[in-house]
Amino acid sequence: MKSITKKRTKAFLIDLAISTAVTAGVEYVLRKKVKNEAIHAIVTPTVVMWSLEFAQLRKKGQTVGYKKMGLELANENGSELTSPQIIKRMAYRDTISTFDYLKNPKAFEQQNGQLLPHDSFSGTVVKEV
Repeated sequence: MKSITKKRTKAFLIDLAISTAVTAGVEYVLRKKVKNEAIHAIVTPTVVMWSLEFAQLRKKGQTVGYKKMGLELANENGSELTSPQIIKRMAYRDTISTFDYLKNPKAFEQQNGQLLPHDSFSGTVVKEV
């Protein structure tokens, strides 16, 4: 595993820890209003994670984890990240990208870990700052 991929993994774990803490607070409030456990197990964590990630990437191009690890998400052509681009990246990463890895783990990383399949799909690249 390349060093930038290790940094990306650590950044994701940091963001996941933050998202889990926020999800716990949101679930505490929602438990009284929503009784369906599927909502608490599947929908709430995904919505919280995507909302936090989207807001941070849209505003600064970095999540808390990316900032801590010295990484930044950028558009391949150098322009500002767009909302559809960020959403496509998150959706692909959390669905199809898993199958890409299982199909061919050795070809998963490109450009020394700066480009993963969800980055290629959305037209983004992760750079070290």
